[in-house]
Amino acid sequence: MKPVTILDYGAGNLTSVRLACQRFGVEPRMATTAAEALPEGALIFPGDGSAKSAMAAVHARGYDTLLKEALAAGRPILGICIGMQLLFDWSGEDGGVQALGLLPGEVRRFSFPGEPSLKIPEMGWNGVHFHREHPLFRGIPQDTPFYFVHSYYCVPSAEALRLGTTEYGGTHFCSVAGRGALVATQFHPERSGEWGLRLFQNFLEWDGREE
Repeated sequence: MKPVTILDYGAGNLTSVRLACQRFGVEPRMATTAAEALPEGALIFPGDGSAKSAMAAVHARGYDTLLKEALAAGRPILGICIGMQLLFDWSGEDGGVQALGLLPGEVRRFSFPGEPSLKIPEMGWNGVHFHREHPLFRGIPQDTPFYFVHSYYCVPSAEALRLGTTEYGGTHFCSVAGRGALVATQFHPERSGEWGLRLFQNFLEWDGREE
């Protein structure tokens, strides 16, 4: 297993992410600034909360530069929930927020006019349909349910970035995205039981190459 750094920017409880790594014999470095991150190995970019405050913290802690340099160097990166959304160009949350631009596309809010039974945020288990084989999905059945909590969803500008899709209220949204050594999930694998842990194991064993 490679060394792993979890990026803490005050956006959510990271204990479950750390415990998922420890389950597979990896003791992650818990960084609160880019300077505290390990100089090699994988990065995990998790989080909950709002885009505006999260991006402010990302810039203040130097994670914007760290993530861009890590992607260029081919270091494996896993974004989770808002950590996925911040990887795109722009989010519609908080009146519009410029994000990191590591994945081309934008983030939109669910809208179900005339459908009061459809709750926002989506909260609970939902299936993920994989678009192609990827090391992140090794051994995980097609359409496996994972745990979601989100009001916004990602819209990649290129179909090749879309690794997995989920349907909610008739909206088929990108629930797994990636390019190169960067992958990201809208769902929380650390809260998704057996198959979420399998996804973590796959990421921890992954060298960053798609083949």
